Amino acid sequence: LHTEESFRKKLKNCLSHLSSRKSWRYIGVWERSPEKERLHFHGVFYVPDGSMPGEIKEVSGYSFTSRRRQITHQSEYFKHKFGRNDFSKIEDREGLNEAVGYILKYIEKSGEKLVYSRGLSQYFISDVMEEDIVCKTGQEDKKLLLFDDFRCIDEGEIIGRVSKETIRKMRRAN
Repeated sequence: LHTEESFRKKLKNCLSHLSSRKSWRYIGVWERSPEKERLHFHGVFYVPDGSMPGEIKEVSGYSFTSRRRQITHQSEYFKHKFGRNDFSKIEDREGLNEAVGYILKYIEKSGEKLVYSRGLSQYFISDVMEEDIVCKTGQEDKKLLLFDDFRCIDEGEIIGRVSKETIRKMRRAN
C-alpha cells in the first residue's frame, strides 16, 4: 500500500496520533524480512479499553514459511491503512517478557533504534528489585527494562510502586 518512506512516515504519524488522542503507549522496532527485504514493524502496545479503532478479526490463512494453516488477529483499521497485520493480546508478565525479548531480538539483529511513544521515558534515581526486571538490554546488558508497576527504592527505602506521585518523591537525574 505504501513506499518504504511513506510507510515509515504514515505509521509513525498514525501511532503518534493514537498515543496523543487515545492514550496508546508503544515501543517497537523496524525490521526487514530475510527473503524479500520487506519493511515491517514489530511493537508492544498498551491499548486502553475501547480505544482500538475498528475491529480485530480472526483471519485463517496459510503460512508458506511454516507450511501450515495459521490464524492471525488482524485490525481492520490497520489493514485498510497499511496492509496485513497481526495483533496478539499479552495476558501476563511472562507474555510481556516474551514480547519484549522478541522486540530486542530484532534490535540486535537489525541495529535499528527503538521507536516509542511520548510519555514512556522518565528519568529519576531508583534502586530496583530483581523481580521488577523484565530483562537486561543495551551494550553489555547495562540497561534494564522494568515492568510497568515496578517498586521505586531510594537508599534502601521502598517509596512505592511507580506512579506520578511516587516519581515526584524521587531524586532526579539527566
